[in-house]
Amino acid sequence: MSLDIHNSPEHEFEPELGLPERLPQGERILWQGSPDTKALLFRVFHFKMLVIYFGLLLAYRLVTGFSEGEAFTEILFAALNIVALSGLGLGLVALIAYLMASTAIYTITNKRVVMRIGIVLNMTFNFPLKMIESADCGVAKQGSGDIYLKLSKGTKIAIFHLWPHARPGKWAVPQPTFRSIKNCSEVAQILVDAWAAQNNVIARTVQKNESKEVNSKNPYSGIETA
Repeated sequence: MSLDIHNSPEHEFEPELGLPERLPQGERILWQGSPDTKALLFRVFHFKMLVIYFGLLLAYRLVTGFSEGEAFTEILFAALNIVALSGLGLGLVALIAYLMASTAIYTITNKRVVMRIGIVLNMTFNFPLKMIESADCGVAKQGSGDIYLKLSKGTKIAIFHLWPHARPGKWAVPQPTFRSIKNCSEVAQILVDAWAAQNNVIARTVQKNESKEVNSKNPYSGIETA
């Protein structure tokens, strides 16, 4: 079993970490992990673009100030205001990313996938492996990535219950997602093997630089380069 989780003290009274109750006999945890805070910050909240945006605002203010002949102290005061407000905004975004990562735990057992998510109000979603129709894996350069779960028809979850633990762009039919997890391809392989065993089919090895799906005819998790 692989553990890569944020163990927060507010969840120390859980029957079993990341789970609403103790696992029944015959069920065991194969992998458990949480989003990587840094990866979540840059991939979900586009932190780099925010830094560039605030940097451009600062540059624009400096250029216009000097071009219009404003006093140096006035330009400096305006620049410091922009830096302070930008720092506050970026800090709040970073805090939200940290809280989202530290309160989320994803679990793969030999029978189901469990997602415990939520900052203020925790919610736990149980997805039996037989309910999962397909899965995709998008891997970034650093090895972290997302695993998208396509559920069987008729299974609907409101997007605001899942976000940001949902596949981007799939608003009408949300797909639960392991966001920004480390060693994404290894976790995908664990999911493939568990899914195949539960559905009595032969699993194939997860390979990079391909884009395929796990389904009832082809139990394979492809990896899309993010």
